Amino acid sequence: MSNMFAILCFFLVLFPFAAGIVCWAVGRGGCVAADRLAQLSSALVFVGCLALSQCVGGSLSLPGVLGLGLSFQLDGLRLVLCCLAGFLWMMTTLFAPDYLAGKARNNRYYLFLLFTLGSTLGVFLSADLYTTLVFFEIMSLSSWVLVIQEETPGAIRAADSYLAFAVIGGLSTLMGLFLLYHLLGTLTISELAAAAAGVENKALLYIAGAFTLGGFAAKAGMFPLHTWLPAAHPVAPAPASALLSGIITKAGMYGIFVLAAQLFLHDARWGMAMLLFGVITMVTGAVLGVLSVDLKRTLACSSMSQIGFILVGVGMQGLLGEENALAVWGSVLHVMNHSLIKLCLFMCAGVVVMNLHKLDLNEVRGFGRGKPALMAAFLLGALGIGGVPGFGGYISKTLLHESIVEYIAELEALGESAGLFHAIEWLFLISGGLTVAYMTKLFVVVFVQKHPTRQAEFDARNGRYMGKLSTVVLLASGLLMPVLGLTPHYTMDKVAGLAQSFFGSEGPEHAIAYFSLTNLKGAAISLAIGAAVYLLIVRTLLVRDGKYLNRLPRVLDLENSLYRPVLLKVLPFVGALCARIVGSVMEWCIALCNGVLMWRATPTITPRSDDTFCAYEPHSRRMPSFTSSLSFGLMLFGFGLVSILVYLLFF
Repeated sequence: MSNMFAILCFFLVLFPFAAGIVCWAVGRGGCVAADRLAQLSSALVFVGCLALSQCVGGSLSLPGVLGLGLSFQLDGLRLVLCCLAGFLWMMTTLFAPDYLAGKARNNRYYLFLLFTLGSTLGVFLSADLYTTLVFFEIMSLSSWVLVIQEETPGAIRAADSYLAFAVIGGLSTLMGLFLLYHLLGTLTISELAAAAAGVENKALLYIAGAFTLGGFAAKAGMFPLHTWLPAAHPVAPAPASALLSGIITKAGMYGIFVLAAQLFLHDARWGMAMLLFGVITMVTGAVLGVLSVDLKRTLACSSMSQIGFILVGVGMQGLLGEENALAVWGSVLHVMNHSLIKLCLFMCAGVVVMNLHKLDLNEVRGFGRGKPALMAAFLLGALGIGGVPGFGGYISKTLLHESIVEYIAELEALGESAGLFHAIEWLFLISGGLTVAYMTKLFVVVFVQKHPTRQAEFDARNGRYMGKLSTVVLLASGLLMPVLGLTPHYTMDKVAGLAQSFFGSEGPEHAIAYFSLTNLKGAAISLAIGAAVYLLIVRTLLVRDGKYLNRLPRVLDLENSLYRPVLLKVLPFVGALCARIVGSVMEWCIALCNGVLMWRATPTITPRSDDTFCAYEPHSRRMPSFTSSLSFGLMLFGFGLVSILVYLLFF
């Protein structure tokens, strides 16, 4: 088993890098060959991920590599995440040729697409946090190219945000790992719980955990580190958007799972913090989704909200302690469901974009009328993410909701106040209702309403708006939702059972009655709230004269109202001010010395020059240049940091 795992591990991590280079070289001579090679490579990787099922329990250590060595391990959770990643990459790569037809730089897209695949699998298979960080940073840099692929001004700006969060988040995690290694003496994931139990100063452990959380939370899209997510999805190619939402965010969630289930195992304080961040992320993302008038941005805000649902489950794991089976199952299954749902929905959005090259809801209105395959796929995904009974999303949301109800019952049995958790339960149900509202809005806009001027043009595309392979990919992705939702005991329970050992959970004591009246009641409340929000808010306050209005308050746009002003104006001003003060002190010292030493002579006064702190006038450009962007500066900083690390490791 160990030899087989080693072979598969090398194949899954290294083969995509080699295949990406070959695709890039072949694509320079003809995109068709690159398309086929990328599709074959991703399919082989998916088969390799399935073959991992024969190696559960395997491990691989490579001592001395990159100084501390790299190590890999396979258990149930890692198997689920690897298979999920392999499936999503295969499906999006099969869909990609339709979307990328006629576009430039496709060979570059496939190069970094496969680089991201190999590094993502490296993250999921990592057995220690050092290995996790190495592949996490490779994944961040390679997936950045997928965001900037179109090289439009919007793509460059979004790539700036993505890379800023990746670099700053990575440095935060690196600092956290330094502290953890100092406190625990190990970064091996399976040893964290035992080592943390022996730490007397828990405050330092929480500080180290908070720093480590930074990079993972940013990649997952947790509030307030979420702003890259709504910015990156609309500008990235739709297949890349499906991966960013479906699986790249789950690499961040993997890191959060490690902290919650290993470093802070059954820790109520850490669980409470995760719960509060999860609730804020869940509600904020849902509100942004309702207010958005951009097709892919709405789906991106939805991803943020669904990450919040998962974080609620992570928080409940810590609060429930050893009785956290429902929270564990709900978190794992919602990771899987959300990935599969967003695979379907973002590819549906990609069909709209590749035909119209538009994302504004007022401009894509009515495109889906008379297109049954596209309508069916989108509807299946919408019903799944809305938590409608009979679809996959209902199962995982029911488990998460019941974990909150279970904790409320425990508090009341102990005679303690449960008011806060009653409020959290209602916020959970309301967020589910907002999900129903914004997905109803998207479905009605694209498939029910008519475009006031272009409907005849849209109808003329019926039957020839996407290729046969893309049709099969969309329908297969959508059909997974009812298959999983109608057979939870035969499918989803087994997936959750595979992953539960990672969390130190033994699973529920008895089979869960998913379709009992109590569980159906929670779904019915969310559906009723969703219908009310759509009819009373979306149709009345967000539509005027048949046009959808952008009512997004500026205060909710943290990137433009907070992060960019701080990074690009406040910090440079403070830095220049401090430098000017230091420079002035030195000049006064020099003047004082001259006055003391030459007090009898008449000194020659030379006007002070200020070459260092002069003002630079901006020069105009027709469009943003990459070399003048924040991304370029961060990239140079990253190269410098890597050079220093290489020097420290090998010289």
